[in-house]
Amino acid sequence: MTTQPNSSASQSIFQEASQFIAGGVVSLNRKVSPNIVFKKGKGSKIFDIDDKEYIDYHAGFAPYLLGHNYSPINDAVIEILNQEWSLIGSGTNALELELASLVCKAVPSLELIQVTNTGSEATAHAIRLSRAYTGREDIILAVGGYNGWHNEVSRAVMPSLAQLGPRVCPGEYPFVQMSAGIPENTKRRVHLVNYNDLASIKYLMKRFPIACVLAEPVLQNVGVVLPQEGYLKGLIDVCEKNGTVCIFDEVKTGFRSALGGYQSVAGVKPHLSVFGKAIANGYPLGIVGGKKEIMELFDSPDPEKRVLIAGTYNAHPVNAAAAIATLKILNNPAIYSSIHQTSKRLYSGLTQIFKEKGIPIVLSNNASAYCVYFTEKTPVDLHDILENVDFAFDLKYRKALIAKGVYHIPIACKQGSVSYAHSDADIDKTLEITRDVLQEI
Repeated sequence: MTTQPNSSASQSIFQEASQFIAGGVVSLNRKVSPNIVFKKGKGSKIFDIDDKEYIDYHAGFAPYLLGHNYSPINDAVIEILNQEWSLIGSGTNALELELASLVCKAVPSLELIQVTNTGSEATAHAIRLSRAYTGREDIILAVGGYNGWHNEVSRAVMPSLAQLGPRVCPGEYPFVQMSAGIPENTKRRVHLVNYNDLASIKYLMKRFPIACVLAEPVLQNVGVVLPQEGYLKGLIDVCEKNGTVCIFDEVKTGFRSALGGYQSVAGVKPHLSVFGKAIANGYPLGIVGGKKEIMELFDSPDPEKRVLIAGTYNAHPVNAAAAIATLKILNNPAIYSSIHQTSKRLYSGLTQIFKEKGIPIVLSNNASAYCVYFTEKTPVDLHDILENVDFAFDLKYRKALIAKGVYHIPIACKQGSVSYAHSDADIDKTLEITRDVLQEI
């Protein structure tokens, strides 16, 4: 049954919200068209204000690996509340210990960790740690990456080709700011290269005092761009040779790729890592962790070397309980096997449908994260996407799916996410709707 997005109820709420909320939405990357007001989620489904149902592949920007309101996670949270756990704000507690132990056991590169509320906080701490550890200030990031909202990382995720300029190797790209209010001195310390481009990283390390390379092991904010053979190991090797800290931003890939993060899939160990999203199945919690000698700077006896970490809500009992429950559930290999089989069913079905319709696509995936690129060339960096993908058709496709009850965020080249809650029936219905949509558009 075709749904009708942008209902009068949704528009009424949005218009009223705009009178009290700057921009009408509390996170402006949620401001999209059609502007549907959702009120609940359960399993693989989300429901709008008019009670219309959508099979959800957006998953709130991907944290819902187990599905919306997964009962065992909610039960763990309810138990903590019933036990009257509270945010005491003094000393440590048993929940923090259990959470840290589970995280370190899951990800072998984490010798010590700290807990934050968000992935953005975690990347900010990782950069600060790297600067303190190396005594350097410059950092390297990838164009097409997203590492949070703070000044050093707030470059445009999807700049235009005119803004970015032609591909250069070796070399760097301009800092196309995502936000106003970023000091010029900050931007001068940030160097941007293409993903999968080791030559440019080596080039920059010879010219600037690089404290860290902050990299998503898989580029998952412009779809799903996979690392080329040897790229991640080469990245760590060149960082070690230069005395630079290699940071993996696994906020998107962590726990969705595998229990040990994408680093376990690739068989490598970065110096620092950050996690978020899927670690607590939708509850707000982030992790920064890694080599003991770097992480110990958070509590260095030398005040000149000590790195501040503080946060009233760090490891809030509700969020810690959700993360503990999530990690225990994900420790069961059958969970990942089920998600893999469901994902494979979707990917093979979509590939066959587009082939039948004669529409060239590249379906790129990292476990349960995927993207349908409307191009014939598998992208290895942002230039490939900007030069070859049919953005207009992608957006038209997404909006047509939404109208029929399959929800992908209506922004071209954004990741789709399969969860443990998606059933064979969900996949079959998604494929049926996809056939209908391609027939219409």
